[in-house]
Amino acid sequence: MGKTEKKELLVAALENGTVIDHIPSDKVFDVVSLLGLTHLDNPITIGANLRSRKMESKGIIKIADRYFTEEECGKLSVIAPNIVMSIIRDYEVVEKKAITLPDEVHGIVRCGNPKCITNHEPMQTVFHVVDKNAVTLRCRYCGKDVLQKDIKLL
Repeated sequence: MGKTEKKELLVAALENGTVIDHIPSDKVFDVVSLLGLTHLDNPITIGANLRSRKMESKGIIKIADRYFTEEECGKLSVIAPNIVMSIIRDYEVVEKKAITLPDEVHGIVRCGNPKCITNHEPMQTVFHVVDKNAVTLRCRYCGKDVLQKDIKLL
């Protein structure tokens, strides 16, 4: 038996749903939590610390019969930029999109400055993305920088 004949799929193919791929391994369960996947009844497959040609290691999540809004994708971009989301219908990828960090983040992240007006008034937070690689955000209102490790979602 040849090498290719011995290979098997580790996870069953997805008929309909979403595949979230190229998740940094240390962010897989943050993505699960952020998307509220523990509260779903849909079949979900989670893989972490998988080998990858593009990354040292990666995570992947497959969710049957579930698709995500632009708002959910925006939140994902803050905690795990550069992931790839594939929409599956009838076992075929019908759409594939890279989830990247935008230039500005609106209403997703809480400002870490306790004196910031956004923590005292009913208003939407706005952050300018200062560094997309290191994920550093700057509050439009008080100027405080928030590093990825310190990000608190609203």
